[in-house]
Amino acid sequence: MAIITLTTDFGEKDHFVGAVKGAIYSEMEDAKIVDISHYVSPFHLHEAAYIIQNAYKSFPLGSIHIIGVDSELNPENKHIAVFMDGHYFVCADNGIISMLTSEIRPEKIVEINIHDRITSNFPVLDVFVKVAGHIARGGTLDVIGKNITQIKELTGLRPVISNQGSVIIGNVIYIDNYGNVVSNIPKKLFDEVGRGRDFIINARTAKFEKIYTHYSDAINFNQTVEKREEDGKRLALWNSSQFLELAIYKSNPTSVGGAASLFGLEFRDTVTVSFTTEI
Repeated sequence: MAIITLTTDFGEKDHFVGAVKGAIYSEMEDAKIVDISHYVSPFHLHEAAYIIQNAYKSFPLGSIHIIGVDSELNPENKHIAVFMDGHYFVCADNGIISMLTSEIRPEKIVEINIHDRITSNFPVLDVFVKVAGHIARGGTLDVIGKNITQIKELTGLRPVISNQGSVIIGNVIYIDNYGNVVSNIPKKLFDEVGRGRDFIINARTAKFEKIYTHYSDAINFNQTVEKREEDGKRLALWNSSQFLELAIYKSNPTSVGGAASLFGLEFRDTVTVSFTTEI
């Protein structure tokens, strides 16, 4: 039986997550359900896309990923099922999938058309669960939808190259549980544009001239503990998803603060990488 994952903005206070799981078990008693996250900020498409983009690859091929964020059916928010990179995704066509397809081409996309058989105002519970159950039992996408080739794009949050290739202008796309700030600047783009040149990263009050691979790389462990610069240490690094991240070493947003609060950064704020002109 394929694994079914859940990524939603439901939180855990209400009945929604439990009801969805109950519906899945009603469809398949031996289902394997994994919660990726239920704490996506309400209706935050970019946040949901970042989370699922960086989680799904850790699951076995054939896994089914239900994304319950901004999923109400309306003329501008169709429901789709996508087969891509060996995985299935069931969600609304609201732009979330476009962040995944920027580098990986979907093998098949269908617009789900089983709504006339289901009466519901809770599509994740009914429509998405029915689709996931159909796929898990070996059913094909053609049975539950019609083929489409275009999906809605999330626009306005792709890095821009300017000043004759010497500047990358990116944006904050995610703030994690530690208050670390993730930009939409991938290492691959940085390397292509920078070509080994020196650089300065600017994001409001924060400025960096070095990018680390691990958080602890910023700490000089050759020094004694009392002489190390640890508490409040600012750093930039390539995170596990290979995006440029701005962080505070061992930050805690509820006590000492995190990069987002200490740097004054929020979603969509600008992160700029300026390279020296010499190559």
